[in-house]
Amino acid sequence: METHELIKALAADARRSGVSMTVAWSSAVLAAVAVAAVVFFALLGVRPDIASVAQSFRFLFKFAVTIVLATSAFGLLHMLSRPEADARRSLPRLAIAPTLLAAGVVAELAVLSPDTWSARLIGTNSLVCLTFIPLIGIGPLVLLLLALRHGAPSRPTLAGAVAGLAAGGLAATFYAAHCTDDSPLFVATWYTIAIAVLTLLGALGASRIARW
Repeated sequence: METHELIKALAADARRSGVSMTVAWSSAVLAAVAVAAVVFFALLGVRPDIASVAQSFRFLFKFAVTIVLATSAFGLLHMLSRPEADARRSLPRLAIAPTLLAAGVVAELAVLSPDTWSARLIGTNSLVCLTFIPLIGIGPLVLLLLALRHGAPSRPTLAGAVAGLAAGGLAATFYAAHCTDDSPLFVATWYTIAIAVLTLLGALGASRIARW
């Protein structure tokens, strides 16, 4: 059987499974958000001063970065779940969130005195960040990897890594409501490391869970 015929057969088989890809992915995303919310509110909750800091640009900027990352990764993951997908044109979308964050870091460095950069980068909650973003995101990551089984990704490792980015962006969005470190320097360092952990777990997990 030719490669393109195999791809068509896999796509047709996925359609015959009784649940459309759109329904499967919508359900997976909703379940992922619900799981992340339950874990977040059970373990952390929002910061006490959220009403006042909600007017701060630095606080809101964290959500701009994490939400853009999550949504762009979710969209790309949906595409990668199809065996016939060619995601090369959509991959650059993943650069939007890092570009926003880089711009925020440059702005932060421009307005702050150099002797404050280290304190802003280290912050006060780095270990909490590194612990709870992966903890909040692991459930959503498992759900997204299971959703990949409904499709037939031709590049499961890449799809798993993108699933990790999506789960990491989602987890970081919730965690940002608790985190009292609002500096882009802190976000660029510790949020990135925490999300990278989920990305690696996704890539490794997909090779087992989403292989066909």
